[in-house]
Amino acid sequence: MKVMLLNGSPHETGNTYLALEEIAKTLKEDGIDSEIFYVGKEAVASCMSCGACSKIGKCVITKDRVNEFVEKMTEADALIVGSPVHYAAATGAITSFLGRAFFSGWRSGKNTFRLKPGASVAVARRAGTTATLDQLNKFFTISQMPVISGRYWNEVHGLTAPQVSEDIEGMQNLRFLARNMAYFLKCKEAGQKAGINPPVEENVNFTNFIR
Repeated sequence: MKVMLLNGSPHETGNTYLALEEIAKTLKEDGIDSEIFYVGKEAVASCMSCGACSKIGKCVITKDRVNEFVEKMTEADALIVGSPVHYAAATGAITSFLGRAFFSGWRSGKNTFRLKPGASVAVARRAGTTATLDQLNKFFTISQMPVISGRYWNEVHGLTAPQVSEDIEGMQNLRFLARNMAYFLKCKEAGQKAGINPPVEENVNFTNFIR
């Protein structure tokens, strides 16, 4: 089993990386593989709502790593998204990245995210973490993904890497999160081996509020 850890920070090995690395170490202790995937420093375009992904099986925009991530996520078993807090929200890069990844992953017909557990992690100097977590968790809840929690909100605090490492409670909670994720994945695997299959999906009805 493998968990994708998506680093939405502009700094590849900064504070968000330290948080995800703590999760990766704990997952490994529980026998779960993981990979930290960096969104990159280049600009990430937002979804154009062109619908091309439903025809070609991937996002038509190829100047960033979205399609690469979706391919990896198709084979992975779970997703944890990490983002620093910018103006009480997730970074613009990670929201654009996730918007296109989730939309193209769904429209391609690959069931890239359905029923795979997800979790989010917010990293901040001081505030804005819970708003960021709410924002990121919505990608999971619209995609039939069970949301995994720790024993507190999944946040760590610090301006510098040493300060993040000194957030003892925050780093501990990330280990709670990682162990809960490992437990859920093992339960899901055991259920599948016992013949418990995913629910059959109904055909989706799209409506709007204009009559």
